[in-house]
Amino acid sequence: MRVEDIMTTKVFTVEQNDLIDRVFFLIHYEKIRHLPVVEKNKVIGIVSDRDLYKVLGPKNNSNVIEGNTELHVVHKKVQNIMHRGVITIHPDAYASEAATIMVNNRIGALPVVDKDNHLLGIISATDILRVFSKIEKASESRSKRIENGTAHK
Repeated sequence: MRVEDIMTTKVFTVEQNDLIDRVFFLIHYEKIRHLPVVEKNKVIGIVSDRDLYKVLGPKNNSNVIEGNTELHVVHKKVQNIMHRGVITIHPDAYASEAATIMVNNRIGALPVVDKDNHLLGIISATDILRVFSKIEKASESRSKRIENGTAHK
């Protein structure tokens, strides 16, 4: 199975000069965890929900008022929190290669790019797990049919 078979093609992106509140909005309201950072549709970085929460989390105990923790909003740009030198993958690579790259680098997604580094999509650990789950369920169903002697009916 190739990356292009399971990647997400509707990809939300940000630019390095966007404010972090745009990242918050996309991650929170669109329920995504990884945002490629693009410049002229070329991938130059990536921001994850973890990067955002590191910046927006409770600043310290002095922000606790009457048991409530205030959200420390920072007026920074994406370029201040994005990861540069992002690892990417091509659409014709095998999904198993994408999974291996993610595991070895402890990352949750890979932007999918063409030979000129233009963004085509994104593949996440969730995409891979979704396919694995379907394949495993089909295998389990087949095994049950074989056990029950109904494999060829």
